[in-house]
Amino acid sequence: MISKKNFLLAIAFITCAAGSHVFAQTPQAPGTVPVGKVAVIFSEAFQDPKIGIAKFSVLQNQLIAEFKKPQDDLTAAAQRVQSLQDEIAKLQNSAAPVDPKTIQAKVDQLDQLRKDSQRKLEDTQAAYQKRRGDLLTPLQEEVGKALDAFAKAHGITLIIDGSQVPGVLFATDSMDVTKVFISEYNAKNPVTASTATPR
Repeated sequence: MISKKNFLLAIAFITCAAGSHVFAQTPQAPGTVPVGKVAVIFSEAFQDPKIGIAKFSVLQNQLIAEFKKPQDDLTAAAQRVQSLQDEIAKLQNSAAPVDPKTIQAKVDQLDQLRKDSQRKLEDTQAAYQKRRGDLLTPLQEEVGKALDAFAKAHGITLIIDGSQVPGVLFATDSMDVTKVFISEYNAKNPVTASTATPR
């Protein structure tokens, strides 16, 4: 997913680039107002697996595949925690007397398992976020540059991201350039075997 910060930086860059051209021009005659073309784009659609930017889908699938084993390990650990909790509850509610040391040993084992699972979860989340950044940041930058080139090619002076800017209640179909941009981007940047970034 394109981070809000990166996308807003791209929008600000486009706006500044468009604005710098205005300042570099000779002053307008009094009474004339420069006309700018405004468009709306919905960046959430970029990552849609069916209609979005194809490279995002490829990289998201790669990321999911890379973290399948850690996810499976976390699921197995959660099942072991649940199983041990059930075992402790059964021992505590047993009609037959159970040695308190046995129950305490199980409780200690459960505490250690929870700590290990939490540590593994945090490590996996950190590794996932780092890898996600490694994979998606270059693509986000590439999409930002392509969006800038798209705006210039189509004479657009301002693009508003309807996914990021609250308050966009309505935009006519002619203002929404999401599908056109995605289509042009996918045509100019086809998915190839080298799209996936090695570890």
